[in-house]
Amino acid sequence: MYPLIPFSDVEKTTSAMRSRATIFNPRQKYCVGETFTVQVEMFDYVGNRKTYGGDFMKARIFSEDHKSAASGRIEDLHNGIYHVYFTLFWEGKAYVSLVLHHPSEAVSALWRARNQDYRLIYFLGTFSNGTHPVKSKCGFHLNTHKEICYYSNGDKESFSCYKPEAIHCKSLIFLQSFNENLSFLSTQEKNLFKRENIAVEIPKNFQYIDVNTCAVSFSLSLQPCKIGMKPPFPSGFVFQGKWRPIFCNVANFTILEMYKCLDDKMIYLLGDSTLRQWFLYLRNIFPDLKPFNLHRQGMESVLLSLDLKKNLQLLWKKHSHPIVTNEIYSIKDDQYINELIDNLAGGPNYVIVISLGQHFRPFPLHLFIKRVINIHKALQRLFLRSPDTKIIIKSENTRERNVDAERFSDFHGYIQYLIVKDLFSDLPVAVIDAWDMTIAYNTDDIHPPVMVVQEQIYMFFTYLCSS
Repeated sequence: MYPLIPFSDVEKTTSAMRSRATIFNPRQKYCVGETFTVQVEMFDYVGNRKTYGGDFMKARIFSEDHKSAASGRIEDLHNGIYHVYFTLFWEGKAYVSLVLHHPSEAVSALWRARNQDYRLIYFLGTFSNGTHPVKSKCGFHLNTHKEICYYSNGDKESFSCYKPEAIHCKSLIFLQSFNENLSFLSTQEKNLFKRENIAVEIPKNFQYIDVNTCAVSFSLSLQPCKIGMKPPFPSGFVFQGKWRPIFCNVANFTILEMYKCLDDKMIYLLGDSTLRQWFLYLRNIFPDLKPFNLHRQGMESVLLSLDLKKNLQLLWKKHSHPIVTNEIYSIKDDQYINELIDNLAGGPNYVIVISLGQHFRPFPLHLFIKRVINIHKALQRLFLRSPDTKIIIKSENTRERNVDAERFSDFHGYIQYLIVKDLFSDLPVAVIDAWDMTIAYNTDDIHPPVMVVQEQIYMFFTYLCSS
């Protein structure tokens, strides 16, 4: 729970440019493998030291020359001071980036606004009556002054539409969504989310540090990544453009070896369009995976490819409500992820990858928590009947900085990222930390570039083929 921090003057909020970052307990020499700490002291726009925490920051260490980078672990001391811990993974110059994404006052405003109501996004449903389509408003909490069509999944999750006159509820065929002309932020709070106040670099009193290979050599001698391992944060680093986990070793498979590993597999990619990127990447590198035309109208909501020689199925399916897009998409084959899992037999030939988060950001957090809990329960049931099913959780990633912060801020995504890590930590699943990876790669894009998708896929194959 984030504290509600009242304020009436933007000048009294945290200013990145007034704040300062210094090396904590500086040393004459830094060695590969050591931890390097930066202290950040926050000040407001008029130069007063902040006396409380709660600011939302992102931290990374990087070297352009080595094409290397890693996230930093941030410790909030709750008095306006932060310690940021970096592990020094490579030799040479290491530069530090400390970005104040939102001051604590903005974080407090986002927390309050998000959990206030569902009305930031509204849905428009298309019902078919055989001769012409009929539009009707849909959502999670509609006023009940009209007749309502309820679409629930049996796990106390419900989506609904106003029922058009003389049309059956099961005639709903398409949905699309739009931003409501509405904000739960006050006029003062909106000033905190002007573009110039989002994601501002904090000045440092040092340019870089020199990292040396010292007498005690640093090496990562690790076991292959296996399902059930629990990644720390940061979970890895970029070295010469490649992702290297620090808790396990990514196998150096050839395309042929990866293809061999897919023999007789049923692969389900369940979630948002970042897993659709996986689907398209896999189909591109394995040309024998042939698209199967499912004749869906509107935006793609399910994709299927088959390789009959290998008895291989690759399926991507979007998670159910909410899907935030103004494109029309079909809901006739719609299923919540927990429903789909309950309908699968499971077993050693089944591989399920789950990723969700981005579409939940504009809605109260308990909607996301309920969804993750229901998926967790479905996985527990799956493991009881088929404990050798392979489950991989891909966390959500960072996204663009110029989006509507009230609806889509990375702060919302970060809270969801923490929830997913915590709620799935007791299950024998694999984790691909896309949040950590996209901070390290510095890719502020809802759809990360192909080089990041490729590194995620390499981890996927290590979990799949080494376990």
